[in-house]
Amino acid sequence: MSIFTLGCKVNQYESEAVSSIFEQNGYEVVPFEQSSDVYIINTCTVTSLSDRKSRQSIRKAKKNNPNAIVVVMGCYAQTSSNEILKIPEVNMVIGTKDRDKILDYINRIEEGECKINAVDNIMSTRDFEELKVSSYKERTRACLKIQEGCSQFCSYCIIPYARGPIRSRKPEAIIQEVKELSENGFTEIVLTGIHLASYGKDLKTTSLLDIIQRINVIEGIKRIRIGSLEPTTITEEFVKAANKMPKLCPHYHLSLQSGCDNTLKAMNRKYTTNEYRYSVELLKRHIPDVAITTDIMVGFPGETEEDFEVSLNFAREMGFSKIHVFKFSPRTGTPAASFDNQVSPQEKERRSQLMLELSNNLEREYLDNYVRREMEVLYEQELHGKKGFMEGLTKNYIRVIAEGGKELKGVLKNTKLEKVNGDFFEGIILKA
Repeated sequence: MSIFTLGCKVNQYESEAVSSIFEQNGYEVVPFEQSSDVYIINTCTVTSLSDRKSRQSIRKAKKNNPNAIVVVMGCYAQTSSNEILKIPEVNMVIGTKDRDKILDYINRIEEGECKINAVDNIMSTRDFEELKVSSYKERTRACLKIQEGCSQFCSYCIIPYARGPIRSRKPEAIIQEVKELSENGFTEIVLTGIHLASYGKDLKTTSLLDIIQRINVIEGIKRIRIGSLEPTTITEEFVKAANKMPKLCPHYHLSLQSGCDNTLKAMNRKYTTNEYRYSVELLKRHIPDVAITTDIMVGFPGETEEDFEVSLNFAREMGFSKIHVFKFSPRTGTPAASFDNQVSPQEKERRSQLMLELSNNLEREYLDNYVRREMEVLYEQELHGKKGFMEGLTKNYIRVIAEGGKELKGVLKNTKLEKVNGDFFEGIILKA
C-alpha cells in the first residue's frame, strides 16, 4: 500500500497510524510514486487549494496503477464525500473517524463492491479514536496526537465540521505511547491536536500543562515540542511551569490570524490584540531564546486597507520569528463565505506579499541574534542533494546545516552557528 498526506501534523500522525495497521496485516508500504495495490490520499480542506491538490493526487494514484484501490481519507473526505465519490478513480471515502476499520472496507472492495462511502456523522462523535504509532519511517521526531476536534467555530473555518467536537486522549494512553517511542529511540516528541489548547477540557481530570509535565519525567525523552496554541493558553501559571521543564522547547506557535480587533471580532476569534500582546510579553519576559511564530490571514471579508495596516503594524510590534501567511479562502458552509465586502484576489495577493516581506525581515532579525552562538541541534537527515552535510533543528526551531555523516541522524550535538544563509544557519559541530 501507499499513502500520500496533505495538511497538518495531525494528518501526518494519522497517516503513520494507518500505515502501521496495514504493515501489521502483511502489507508492504511503498512510496506514492511506485505501483501499489492500495493508494490512500489523506486529505486537507483548509483552503480550496487543498481540495484541488487532493483531487490531483487522486488522479495521479490511478495513473500509477490503473487496477489499484483508491481510498480518500481525512478532512476533505469528511466534508465532501458525495462529491469525491463521483470521481471515477475513487473506490472509497473514509473521513476523520473509523480509520481502524479501514482493512474491513478494503476487503469488501476486493470482494466486488465498487464504491464505499464510510463517512459518518462526525458532529455526534464524543470518543477519541485510538490510533497508535510506535515508529516513524525516516523521522527523528515523533508526532503524537493527543486531541481531536474543535468547538471554536471561527467564521471562516470548515475544520469544526470536518473534525467534530473536542475529544481528548486519555493520559494513560499518551504516556504509554511516549514510553514506547522512547524505547524505539525517539528523543523528541511533538504534541499535536486540532485545537490543542482544548486538551483535557472534556475529561475534566487533566490539562495540557499536566500532560506536558508527565511527559517531561519520562526517561529517554530529551525534547517536548508543542503544536499551535491559542494565546489565552499562555498564562503566568503556564509560563512559570514551562520554565521548570528544560525539555520543553522554547518555541511557541500562537495563532493570531489578524492583528486588528475589528477583523478578529468578525472572524469570531476568542481574544483581543491586548490579550495576545500580554501572552507574547509573558513568554519573552520569562523564557530565554523563545521563538514565537504565528499564522496571519489577509483579505478577510470586510478587511479594509486601514485594518490591514493595523494588522501589519501589530505583527511588526510582536517581533515574530516567522509568520505563516494565508489568503482568505471562502469555504462553503462557513458564515464568512457569504459575508459582504469580499476582498479581490489582486488585493489579497498584494497584502500577502507585504506580510511575507515583513515575515522575512523579522525572521532575519531573529536569526541575526544567534550568529556565533553555541546551540544544541538535533540532526534529522542528510541535506537533500548535498552528501556529507546534515540538517537539524535547535530547541527554538532554528534550522541548521552542518558538515557530517548519516551517523548523526537522531543525535544531539552542540553546534556553533556561524553564518545565516537564507532561512537557516551554516554551523560547525563542536567536538565533545
